[in-house]
Amino acid sequence: MSRKVLACIDASPYAQAVCDYAAWAAKKLDVAMSVIHVLDKSAKVTTSDLSGSIGLGSQEALLAQLAELDEKHGKLTMESGRIILDAAKAHAEAAGVKAVDQRLRHGQLVETLAELEDETRLLVLGKRGLSSADAHGHMGTHVEQVIRTLHKPIMVTQQTYTEPKSIMLAFDGSATALKGLEMLAASPLGKGLPVHLVMAGANTAATEAHMDAAAGILRNAGFTTTIAIVGGEPEDVLHQYQQQHNIDLLVMGAYGHSRIRQFIVGSTTTAMISKAKCDLLILR
Repeated sequence: MSRKVLACIDASPYAQAVCDYAAWAAKKLDVAMSVIHVLDKSAKVTTSDLSGSIGLGSQEALLAQLAELDEKHGKLTMESGRIILDAAKAHAEAAGVKAVDQRLRHGQLVETLAELEDETRLLVLGKRGLSSADAHGHMGTHVEQVIRTLHKPIMVTQQTYTEPKSIMLAFDGSATALKGLEMLAASPLGKGLPVHLVMAGANTAATEAHMDAAAGILRNAGFTTTIAIVGGEPEDVLHQYQQQHNIDLLVMGAYGHSRIRQFIVGSTTTAMISKAKCDLLILR
């Protein structure tokens, strides 16, 4: 089965950036692209919430009208979903993606994406969706759950697309971080872009040795690589470094050791993603 870049599209302000980033990735990886819109049944208006307040004499007629409105609402959301997908497909094709398909699904977002995992090369979704688009400084309701559930690379975008001109890889010297580094070195996604290899921690002979060995892997793969070891809490100093050097794409592993593990899989996951001022690529 050929794997695709899967773009998760909704009616939020993030949709165009998601589509742009997915198109960029599909072209870099030379794979097809799929745009998906999930209709969450639990978000539908139901009549059960209102039936208790309807008077006995008119209950049957009002329930019939409410059921009709509910049906119209369902048809409207489906039509809206199709319009969103049509626009996303056209946008990706205009950006030069050769093969784009579209999918309109009913169900829960996380479960739906999990079902499509085997055919996914990379998942792209916005930092927030429609229900939380205005919750600035936070990430969307489903983002952390998606990251914890899927075992494929996940790109989390900001509202505005910027074609990556540089990459920053958060590295902690662990075997898992090394695996993520090797994934980046082998992938066409970052080819031709300079990489900043950044570790949050004390600058010791051991950490320098880890960083030199890691940088060697990237350089042997053709990457121009800069090494930096910065002291402080990872969720603070890594973002500071990214902003100081105007880096477009922050790459990190979903699992690791030491404090890197804590901020990726622990309670500070939300803070790390929420603080990001650039797009993120989460490697599994």
